[in-house]
Amino acid sequence: MRTKAAVIRKPGEPWEITELELDEPREGEVRIRFHASGMCHSDEHLRTGHSAGRLPMVGGHEGAGVVEAVGPGVTRVKVGDHVVCSFIPACGTCRYCSTGRQNLCDQGAEMVTGKLSDGGFRFHDDSGEDLGGFCMLGTFSERAVVSQASCVPIDRDIPFEIACLVGCGVPTGWGTSVYAAGVSAGDTVVIFGAGGVGMNAVQGAAFAGAANIVVVDPVKFKRDKALEFGATHVFERAEEAHEAVVEMTWGQLADHAICTVGVLTHEVVAQAAAIVGKGGQVTITSVGDHKEDHIRLAANGMVVGWQRRIQGHVFGMCNPLYDIPRLLRLWRQGRLKLEELITRRFRLEEINEGYQALDRGELIRGVIIHDV
Repeated sequence: MRTKAAVIRKPGEPWEITELELDEPREGEVRIRFHASGMCHSDEHLRTGHSAGRLPMVGGHEGAGVVEAVGPGVTRVKVGDHVVCSFIPACGTCRYCSTGRQNLCDQGAEMVTGKLSDGGFRFHDDSGEDLGGFCMLGTFSERAVVSQASCVPIDRDIPFEIACLVGCGVPTGWGTSVYAAGVSAGDTVVIFGAGGVGMNAVQGAAFAGAANIVVVDPVKFKRDKALEFGATHVFERAEEAHEAVVEMTWGQLADHAICTVGVLTHEVVAQAAAIVGKGGQVTITSVGDHKEDHIRLAANGMVVGWQRRIQGHVFGMCNPLYDIPRLLRLWRQGRLKLEELITRRFRLEEINEGYQALDRGELIRGVIIHDV
């Protein structure tokens, strides 16, 4: 079967729109016809070379669509089901899944290669070269063959452009505040970066009952949007935020600092550590250039003496099979904004234009609408 897809062949080059050959699903696999895919910054990290990955690669890891075919042994979904693809698979049986940590599922080990469970690939170009799907998915393709472990069934009346958002950015950001940081009622939270993930960290902090939700972002459009999503204070620069946090906490500083900037740097981590008080926590969601170090703190003055904690995580510590349906229920109840996250919609052929807009700070979340 032929499928149109957006591919990265070499770091630094634009997305290439091409046609690929797609294999039929094998044991435990399904073929999905994608209707919508979110444009996450992680795919752009792959293109720029900030993140390491096997190339060439079909991009995209926030996808929603319909199951078209299933291979032998598939029990989680059936033909005709509407699904969201979780960018972290959840096999349900490994050590981590079986202890309630699906975000650390062992099957996620091949996210940067795109290999499926048998060690093979399902995308191939006309020269016969194998291509992986980013995060074992490849949602920047009209169709993909994925593991059933990556599939979460959803109700048929949920719009695909809404559903695709809960495959990565929404649970990662929301879970950053609710699970990874453990924000509590009355806390002061400072969020560095108000893009697609950071905006959901704002929503998560509000959901958890934070008293002060402070956002730091250099882009006015994002600062204005953050106020709509629950931020109580917004600042262009970290120095301005620090002064305000000192005043609003009577010198105690923040309980939490959350790093959700587009590209992590050691300067951002240092600013985050400096803005939390004794016993405070810095939660790192962002990634940066994989060739650089991003945590450079003096242990005596910045960590040990003030009993600060540095917490990393994947997927906001969410469990895909539980939290994806949970977030969609919150959206139905009007307690979570999803439509409002979508700034612009693009055709697959406009993907480079979309990521240029993201880099200019013009988007909270762009969504690719596949032709149907």
